Amino acid sequence: MNAPAPEIAIEVEGLTKSFNGRVVVRDLSMRVKRGEIYGFLGPNGSGKTTTIRMLCGLLTPDAGRGTCLGFDIRTEADKIKRRVGYMTQRFSLYQDLSVRENLEFVARLYGVADPVGAARAMVERLGLKGREEQLAGSLSGGWKQRLALGACTLPEPQLLLLDEPTAGVDPKARREFWNEIHALAGQGLTVLVSTHYMDEAERCHEIAYIAYGQLLTVGSVPEVIAGAHLVTYTVSGDDLGRIATELEACEGVDMVAPFGASLHVSGRDRDKLEAAMTPLRENRSLRIEPSEASLEDVFIDLMSRSRDNFQ
Repeated sequence: MNAPAPEIAIEVEGLTKSFNGRVVVRDLSMRVKRGEIYGFLGPNGSGKTTTIRMLCGLLTPDAGRGTCLGFDIRTEADKIKRRVGYMTQRFSLYQDLSVRENLEFVARLYGVADPVGAARAMVERLGLKGREEQLAGSLSGGWKQRLALGACTLPEPQLLLLDEPTAGVDPKARREFWNEIHALAGQGLTVLVSTHYMDEAERCHEIAYIAYGQLLTVGSVPEVIAGAHLVTYTVSGDDLGRIATELEACEGVDMVAPFGASLHVSGRDRDKLEAAMTPLRENRSLRIEPSEASLEDVFIDLMSRSRDNFQ
């Protein structure tokens, strides 16, 4: 592999990892640009977290090679780790210390100059002013998330890892969190994030879908949707439950998903899908309209095929 270009934060090829004889990630290759927000999607147990940890040298692959921030992921992992901030799913700061004490502790741990001043500046940046002396354990989910983000970015890492960071957080707090992530990326920070939320995936510059250890698709959201080659119709009307059951048994129908008071019906073979929809068009109580496939349509389609592959 040639030396990565300066604008490339991560470049790996052929990464494979097994645990107890089971392959968790298989022959994975990808490239992440500096200052990019890169989203990982996939079902639980699909290898997202293992992949992220291998990409940045936190976990040694069984096979494959690559660089992260210009360092070899196998031989220079310690150099990578010093430049990475990691925010896990579970709140990992000290519950019985205050917001200020947690931030000052992290600053001292990483040798940040003027720990008191650095903690004060982070409190200001993340809107935590007035909560400095509140115990971390008494914060709501959204405020805990904000504190955790502050702690892992306080040492000014070049790469930020976010493992389902907004699980259980209300929509307003999620939006504010993502506004901050985009602000950090605008300053050159590279962000890897795993998420199950489609609106969050749509805020990433690029996304990758991983299922049971294999990378199935990668690109911008429009590229991933276009690459799925899904022909999609929206069906609205009465008795949609029965109609959904009938459609699921039809050749050419790859996915039927309820969305509010309508169904999204998709397939990759346009002619076969049209044949499956023909009987419905005779039902005047139904409204059938062509529509664009959404990222969620693609996600559901990939998820259904992934289960088959795993079996």
